Amino acid sequence: MAVKRFIKHLLALRSATRSHFPKSTLDAIEDAIRTVEASHHGEIRFVVETALDGNDLWRQCTPRERAIEVFSQQRVWNTELNNGILLYVLMADHAVEIVCDRGIAAREEAAIWQRICHDIEAAFSRGEFRVGAIEGIKALGKVLEQHYPGVSYANDLPNRPSIN
Repeated sequence: MAVKRFIKHLLALRSATRSHFPKSTLDAIEDAIRTVEASHHGEIRFVVETALDGNDLWRQCTPRERAIEVFSQQRVWNTELNNGILLYVLMADHAVEIVCDRGIAAREEAAIWQRICHDIEAAFSRGEFRVGAIEGIKALGKVLEQHYPGVSYANDLPNRPSIN
């Protein structure tokens, strides 16, 4: 186990995460998801975790591995057209991950998701959490609109961000 990472996660505070994502920012993120989902048939879920728990740290869980677990736990895979997208943030590791369901993953190359993650991480590194999240959601919306155009007929996933 990497001691430095363990300490970083142990010392990460939820209050710090909440200061980066106050209620006004969560409301803006929720509005952005609702707005972009109105123009396509896809679903976007936004989840922020402050740190990994001891068990995940012990087994050296990567941010990507944790994002895949959260994708399952949040049931992002359970959309009618298999086009759900999880935008996952792990604050202690300064990591952003995008996990896509098989429908949308088959239609778009991984490079687009990596670029969106990079852009969000760059904004977050400047302390622009609201801007980074909303711009990332808009970018995801554009990709979904390309592949699943039309007015959304169902809202399979909550639009409210989850902060843990």
